[in-house]
Amino acid sequence: MTQLFLIRHGHNDWADRKLAGWTPDVHLNEVGRDQSEALVQRLAPVEFDAIYSSPLERALETAAPLARACELKVTRLAGIGEVRYGDWQGKTLRQLSKKKEWAVVQHAPSAWRFPNGESMREMQARAVTAVEHVAARHPKGTVALFSHGDVIKAIVAHLIGLPLDMFQRLAIAPASVTVLGWGRFGARLLRLNDTGPFQASPKNGHKK
Repeated sequence: MTQLFLIRHGHNDWADRKLAGWTPDVHLNEVGRDQSEALVQRLAPVEFDAIYSSPLERALETAAPLARACELKVTRLAGIGEVRYGDWQGKTLRQLSKKKEWAVVQHAPSAWRFPNGESMREMQARAVTAVEHVAARHPKGTVALFSHGDVIKAIVAHLIGLPLDMFQRLAIAPASVTVLGWGRFGARLLRLNDTGPFQASPKNGHKK
């Protein structure tokens, strides 16, 4: 079984304020940097075989301390990058919440496409495909993937059979860890939105 650790990037100044999307130069703030360093200790008992990340700075910066500790290279993976929000990118949540379309995003996301961006279904499809390829590339391995809140929620929703229109019911906090066990007959959800410590699994043992 492949173990996939889906990790949301740490806190930044855009979080809960604006839709950053693929805006360049959105970096972790002090809280986010502390969260990324704390991940090293939280995940110390886990022996990772590979680390992947969204190509966006906030994800790469969250992955960097763990990669250094594990002496692994971070492989950029566009498929787990943030939603392409199109014309909504950079807008504040206060602005967007006043739009009549906001209710569609919250309650019927499968019916929504961001103006000049991608649909939520397209985001889910490319993220799930990316994770499937990673699992196939690392059979029986343990892999960390640093991504974004809605992307992780969409992946989990697909794999547990939750309709996309209900994926907003899932919560994925900054620097939280969601773990999937990927086997012959698909994936199992082992942890969701976890912010606590981990223990070494019998399969991997402790890090050297």
